[in-house]
Amino acid sequence: MTAVPRRVASTATLVLAASALVAMPASGAVSPSVPQPPGAHEVRFATFNTALERPEQGALAEELATPDSEQARNVAEIIQHVRPDVLLVNEFDYDEEGAGPRRFQDNYLSVGQNGAEPIEYPYVYTAPVNTGVASGVDLNGDGESVTEPGAPGYAEDAFGYGLFPGQYGMVVYSRYPILTSQVRTFQNFRWSDMPDAMLPTDPGTGEPYYSEEALEVLRLSSKSHWDLPIDTGRGRPVHLLASHPTPPAFDGPEKRNVARNHDEIRFWADYVRPRAGSYVYDDAGVRGGLAPGSRFVIAGDLNADPNDGDGHPEAVAQLLEHRDVVDVRPSSQGGRGAAGRQDGANGGHEGAPELDSADFADDPGPGNLRVDYVLPSRSLPARGSGVFWPTVDDPLFRLTGDYPFPSSDHRLVWVDVVR
Repeated sequence: MTAVPRRVASTATLVLAASALVAMPASGAVSPSVPQPPGAHEVRFATFNTALERPEQGALAEELATPDSEQARNVAEIIQHVRPDVLLVNEFDYDEEGAGPRRFQDNYLSVGQNGAEPIEYPYVYTAPVNTGVASGVDLNGDGESVTEPGAPGYAEDAFGYGLFPGQYGMVVYSRYPILTSQVRTFQNFRWSDMPDAMLPTDPGTGEPYYSEEALEVLRLSSKSHWDLPIDTGRGRPVHLLASHPTPPAFDGPEKRNVARNHDEIRFWADYVRPRAGSYVYDDAGVRGGLAPGSRFVIAGDLNADPNDGDGHPEAVAQLLEHRDVVDVRPSSQGGRGAAGRQDGANGGHEGAPELDSADFADDPGPGNLRVDYVLPSRSLPARGSGVFWPTVDDPLFRLTGDYPFPSSDHRLVWVDVVR
């Protein structure tokens, strides 16, 4: 399949050495939050949980049909300042027509926001996700299976928590061609098909939390896992490995979401290790992990901090300590300032606050955490990285702010790699 500029379609269809340095925002003031462009032989990969999900199916696409969404304008301006070459967007509702991604490009990214330079992505990829898709079985243990969207308990019995199919979806925008014929998706991979899966048990009885009927259908990915080969013009593609694991919260003593988050992250750890991913099968039935020697970037809101929060202590360590993965530790002074200013749970954190990428509730709550990642393979030397989190005295602080957030509770994370 050949790339078609600026077109969005359904499943597997192509549609459409420092951190931040000084640049000049529209206000005319200097902003240290805006990075210099990547070098001539570098590609900027980024991930951004934009929190653009909406509570009703079709609402996001309808909102983006005009250029009047203040949140979308702020999200677009952040992207225009950082200017990633390849961008994974989390929490962007999926629609089969691809209207949402197309309208976000046309009405927001292609329009200079507050004097920022417009940015064009000729290639856009989107596909179905598991959130809000009825499983047909009782997954939340209340004794009934709810299959009618909008009915009480529907979201909890869906393959991934969602009020309707496609809520909290994903989109990838790219300046480089996405090799659609080589894309692999893993939406349907069953959790129980992972060897030694961390399937939850009832701590009171020691029995499996999920019934045999549930395990027959329960998918591992709460949204989806995508392997998107990107042609960066250097002969071999770079595989963008995109996902958005479930938060390790909103469960009970069985810790089912903690376990699922761990194994959703483990999927990529196995996928990129030779022979470890031999059990993997994609949605086309092709088995096996990533070919040895492949270049890759793992990206997404992984909902796991290596030191703090409610996740399994080894969840994201599976990647950060992986022999084939490099953690360049993108950082910001804004994250450090927010943790000190907000205090609360942040005062007891072990992790370095400048590495944080999300501004969560502090009292009660987990506090600010590092949950968004761009992790290149060792075969892709990194030349720069950062977290877009302006300090309070930065003229661009208006784009991130404090709660209620003008854009998202997550921050855009970027890494420049030699292509």
